[in-house]
Amino acid sequence: MTVITNVEDLRVLAQKRVPRMFYEYADSGSWTEGTYRANEADFQKIKLRQRVAVNMENRSTRSTMIGQEVAMPVAIAPTGLTGMQHADGEILAARAARKFGIPFTLSTMSICSIEDVAQHAGEGFWFQLYVMRDRGFIERLIDRAKAARCSALVLTLDLQIIGQRHKDLKNGLTAPPKMTLANMIDIATKPRWALGMLGTKRKQFGNIFGHVSGIENMGSLGEWTAKQFDPSLNWGDVEWIKKRWGGQLILKGIQDVEDAKLAVASGADALIVSNHGGRQLDGAQSSIDALPSIVDAVGGQIEIHMDGGIRSGQDVLKARALGARGVYIGRPMLYGLGAMGEAGVSKCLEIIHKELDLTMAFCGHTQIENVDKGILLPGTFPK
Repeated sequence: MTVITNVEDLRVLAQKRVPRMFYEYADSGSWTEGTYRANEADFQKIKLRQRVAVNMENRSTRSTMIGQEVAMPVAIAPTGLTGMQHADGEILAARAARKFGIPFTLSTMSICSIEDVAQHAGEGFWFQLYVMRDRGFIERLIDRAKAARCSALVLTLDLQIIGQRHKDLKNGLTAPPKMTLANMIDIATKPRWALGMLGTKRKQFGNIFGHVSGIENMGSLGEWTAKQFDPSLNWGDVEWIKKRWGGQLILKGIQDVEDAKLAVASGADALIVSNHGGRQLDGAQSSIDALPSIVDAVGGQIEIHMDGGIRSGQDVLKARALGARGVYIGRPMLYGLGAMGEAGVSKCLEIIHKELDLTMAFCGHTQIENVDKGILLPGTFPK
């Protein structure tokens, strides 16, 4: 097998091993995919300042995110259907994150349940919440996250309605996949994936199936889910959720300075500058482009994280230099998982860490805590 040296190698291998509908679910955006592409491209516009004759010994990427110790300022992002990239995917990714020493965030729309993952996750086990119309279900979900000892709740604010994702529509995305002729032919060419799925009982949305009355099969579950995302979500709901949760709260999906100010007023512990990986509003600003103005406006009042477009340790360093306390990786983790399971996620984290460590050294720093805009070439980064 080809030697894996970067995240792109993992993506190529995942594309070969994961059925098309699930690979494209991970590797796509909405409408024209302009924002999806910009998330990556805008990182490449930012140039680094190389420094020489600097003592590069005793380097450390250790930091904190919302006060929790992390081996590097990176968390695993919440991604739906992770268990369809590889059998028991959320469990495997949580194990890799625990071993590496970074947080793992479980999506509401995961295949493995909160209870499943809690048995394998470390102290940095965070849960991502979507707000549904069924408030009773949300209350129970929050209580389950508490029982699972999740140390933070990540509330997603940018999915009140679902963006038009052309590839998902064309592929007829379902979990598990419908056994159409096209799907059966595709799966037949992915024997590793198929054998893994045959060996697991986890093929449905584990946080929902069995926890909502009237849901007896995948058909009824699909109908329920399609109707449940709440378009009336507002800041009053954020206040209610914060009170119900009672622990550390992170707000995901902030792109605008005014919304960042409202996030501060809500009493949240952190916000994530995010455009949902380019899967919601196509034509929106890239996350790294939106980051500096939000840091300038509220960085002294709330901890700021970001996601979207992170594909390397250099991207992590650039985001940190522009004021993000930490970043989240979704697609790189999914590529690793689809390529090689738990070992692939571990490989992804090792690659990103090594790139972060080496780049930090080349820029004249040995401690991630000391990195700032000074490592960036003036005129190449957003202000």
